[in-house]
Amino acid sequence: NQGAMLAVAVEQVGTDTTLAKITSAVEAAQSRKAPIQRLADQLSGYFAYGVMAIALLTFSLWSIWGETWLGSESGVSLLSLKLAIAVLVVACPCALGLATPTAILVATSLGAEQGLLIKGGDSLEAAHRVDTIVFDKTGTLTQGCPQIIDHYPLEDWTKTDLIQLAASVEQGSQHPLATAILKAAEQEALELWPAGEFTNMPGYGASAELYPPHRPPCICRVGNARWLAQSGIAIPATLETLTETLAAEGKTVIYLALNRACIGLLSLSDPLRPEAAQTVKHLQDLGLNVVLLTGDQPAAAAAIARQLAITDVIAQVLPANKAVEIAQRQAQNHCVAMVGDGINDAPALAQADVGIALGSGTDVALETADIILLSSPTATATLGGIEAVLRLSRATFAKIRQNLIWALGYNGLLIPIAAGLLLPKWGILFSPPMAGALMAFSSVIVVTNSLLLRDRFSGPRHYGKN
Repeated sequence: NQGAMLAVAVEQVGTDTTLAKITSAVEAAQSRKAPIQRLADQLSGYFAYGVMAIALLTFSLWSIWGETWLGSESGVSLLSLKLAIAVLVVACPCALGLATPTAILVATSLGAEQGLLIKGGDSLEAAHRVDTIVFDKTGTLTQGCPQIIDHYPLEDWTKTDLIQLAASVEQGSQHPLATAILKAAEQEALELWPAGEFTNMPGYGASAELYPPHRPPCICRVGNARWLAQSGIAIPATLETLTETLAAEGKTVIYLALNRACIGLLSLSDPLRPEAAQTVKHLQDLGLNVVLLTGDQPAAAAAIARQLAITDVIAQVLPANKAVEIAQRQAQNHCVAMVGDGINDAPALAQADVGIALGSGTDVALETADIILLSSPTATATLGGIEAVLRLSRATFAKIRQNLIWALGYNGLLIPIAAGLLLPKWGILFSPPMAGALMAFSSVIVVTNSLLLRDRFSGPRHYGKN
């Protein structure tokens, strides 16, 4: 709720604690099958039927031709049965069944240890196919702590008047810009006027009826140029020119209007996260198209993009349209990851092939996202976790492919030997116990290979300040 003030008393104990929820999420993630695991399960099913057919064929052929191949009549029936059993045992598809879940299990637990909460194998699989990553700006690439930088009052109004009016409208709001305005009012010890008939327009601004002491009530609007234009309020040419200059510096501009007249503007700046530029560079080095998605004016968005070397910018997007922008990329056959932290990002996180939320984000963003970066808001590795997730996903599916190739190749080699292919000429025979040992060895190799994933994954990069 960003539109009004709420007073809520909450008590969390036992299974409701954050630690318990993380533990539960990890357990649930390890039980969710990736699409490639479902494919492996199907393959194991067909493989089992094929092996039973081969075992039956082995028994039949040795029963009929065994005397001819061995040049002896003694024990052919028993030998036929032993060979059929050896085929069934050595080809037990345990390794095929273990190829995917063991790698997923290691990856999700390893990710959780590094502060990367992956909600399921399907999310991990989708991450390795991502070719486009879309960043929300405020609170994601930036620190989410904007500050008022400039004040430009008109006529007889003062800097103090602008902050007092804006803070009176925004009191009770949790929007980052509202928080910056309220903090400025608090620093100057300004009295907030009573407000009523509060209206919040996400992506535009807010308005309220204020009741200043010893003055008649007035309607005050705080928001962007579109908000004032929709309200039929003209912006003086001097402020429009000034806005272009401020936006080119990457600052966010907020206009104030009292009743039907614009009385000035405030500009705010939200510093980039220290690791933002290096994170973007490393993601681009991985071959990803990095996109900046923001509701800011195009000039302000372009200024931020220049600092981060991002060439693909989508600016002046209303919160409700963020998911539409993601869907348009997907319609162009791109696998899209969305990184955000706010309430307004939740629809886009849900629409994306992979939704990634910062651990410092809102509850609805954390609930909607497929992957959560649990690092603290001040940790320099927060955005570095995005690259870590992608590297972990790619390493995991390389392991899965290795496991599947090993399981199929190993069985493909041993089944003919177990069926007696080398027996007539070389005298090589797998007894059922030996076949069982070889089958177990295949599973041990698959599990060991999955555990080696720990050696290939070093966790999130810890970036220094730029």
